Amino acid sequence: MESFARKNDSAVSPCLWVGTGLGMVLILSLNLPASDDLRQSEPVMVSPSGTVLTLKGAVLTFACLDCMGTLTHPPYEVWRDPHSADDGEKTRKRKLVMHSPSSSQDMGDHQFAVICSEKQAKVFSLPSQTCLYVHNITETSFLLRADVVTLCNSVCLACFCANGHIMTLSLPSLRPLLDINYLPVTDMRIARTFCFTNEGQALYLSSPTEIQRLTYSQEMCDNLQDMLGDLFTPVETPEAQNRGFLKGLFGGSGQAFDREELFGEATAGKASRSLAQHIPGSGGIEGVRGAAGGVIGDLTRARIALDERGQKLGELDERTASMMASAEAFSKHAHEVMLKYKDKKWYQF
Repeated sequence: MESFARKNDSAVSPCLWVGTGLGMVLILSLNLPASDDLRQSEPVMVSPSGTVLTLKGAVLTFACLDCMGTLTHPPYEVWRDPHSADDGEKTRKRKLVMHSPSSSQDMGDHQFAVICSEKQAKVFSLPSQTCLYVHNITETSFLLRADVVTLCNSVCLACFCANGHIMTLSLPSLRPLLDINYLPVTDMRIARTFCFTNEGQALYLSSPTEIQRLTYSQEMCDNLQDMLGDLFTPVETPEAQNRGFLKGLFGGSGQAFDREELFGEATAGKASRSLAQHIPGSGGIEGVRGAAGGVIGDLTRARIALDERGQKLGELDERTASMMASAEAFSKHAHEVMLKYKDKKWYQF
């Protein structure tokens, strides 16, 4: 971001902010060529500025605020292919696009640098590098994610702790605004994919194919139903158009008619006495249905009786076979006893 790299700087310059896992923050100065023509040939010179800031825990995020407390977005430039034949000379020229004023006159005399680590957050005043505000976010746990987001036309620091708490701090004063227990981190997928977005929203992957979206803003919650999309737009069914004679005669599709309307006496007239005429019975359709139902019931009962009779006959066959087997076994044993005592006398028993 463009900020003051040293204490004695009078103007902002492109800088690279580097945070380490031990809580050290280093500011590196980037010396860019002044003209766009030299930018293609001369390299970018990177030099340490000598500024070192310290925090407790590994550094997670940086942000820069101007003197009015407005978030300063880093400048960017639109990339275009220099070898493309479609772009002319004017479109090939690289132009630096500023999201917010970056000169020292527009920003005032100083900036606010917001730095957040796993344990605490600090706000430094630049270029004096004075620590204005410090807030110890957690002592027993650590932060998994921290982002500076816009909320209700202002900016705040949103944090997600490993114990499942979502916290927001005001900027630049670091005053606690929200601390609520949302979800304990039981899956590393949540810890790796959790991120905050603007207007009080957050996202994370609840499964490999599902995105969980949540909000910690009451305004966003109230307007949630208005933001939900519809799969279709309900439209009232139009009235049927009047059918023309020629359209129905040559190119019209088939239309359903009533039998009585086509062939009834009201339309075709009274039939002759020699023609057959349908005279419904006394019972009508209901009588026929009742008679058919009675016949079906009798057939069903007869079928059930036949099934029971067949089952009983099967049981009788099994019992007969069992008695025959028992009789055969008894006959065999009797014959063996008879052979054993056939040639013995009465006094030998």
